[in-house]
Amino acid sequence: MKQFAVIGIGSYGWYLACHLYEKGHEVLAIDADAGLIQKIKGRVSRALVADTTDPDAISGLALAEMDRVVVCIGSILSNSILTVLNLQELGVTSLMAKSISEPHARILHKIGVEEVFFPEKDRAISMAEKLHTPDMLDYLPFIEGYGIVQMTVPSTFIGKRLKELNLINRFGVQIVAIKAFVPEKMHMIPTADFCLKESDMMVLLGPDKSIDKIRKVS
Repeated sequence: MKQFAVIGIGSYGWYLACHLYEKGHEVLAIDADAGLIQKIKGRVSRALVADTTDPDAISGLALAEMDRVVVCIGSILSNSILTVLNLQELGVTSLMAKSISEPHARILHKIGVEEVFFPEKDRAISMAEKLHTPDMLDYLPFIEGYGIVQMTVPSTFIGKRLKELNLINRFGVQIVAIKAFVPEKMHMIPTADFCLKESDMMVLLGPDKSIDKIRKVS
């Protein structure tokens, strides 16, 4: 069990906090809106009303001792930045922050936030990739230019072992998992001798351009 603090209980922060709690972690939810805090009580470990732009309001919450503090404030950019600065002054080092725009992300990086996430952009990219590639069931941006993709097995891959396909050397792409349906099983980090079936789903990690090349060989 880990300890998390989620600051900003909007739509994204709400689902993040509740899901972490459901997974068995200790979750502290913080928001300036008393109504939101009242609604989330009972769905997290603790829920507190606090203005995180005021350093005194969060100074006694032991946030520096958390495994991770996630700032999900997005509607008012200045509140996000002030909250991050206050957390840094409190000694919080394990910090993530939500961005609502590219300029916002750049500012967060400039003030020392290494992990910045942009959920609206990620969802849009994921949808665009699915529309672009109908046989791609899911796409998750990994880092700039790279993605994690769940894809049906191309016809030319069926019946072949991974060592025969040699995807790492041919495309620079790694198969990190195979989701088999007959029989139903998830094979994590499959070995070189794994033989692909038509009913399998591949989970690939690699450059977006290389993944696109694999799509075109099917």
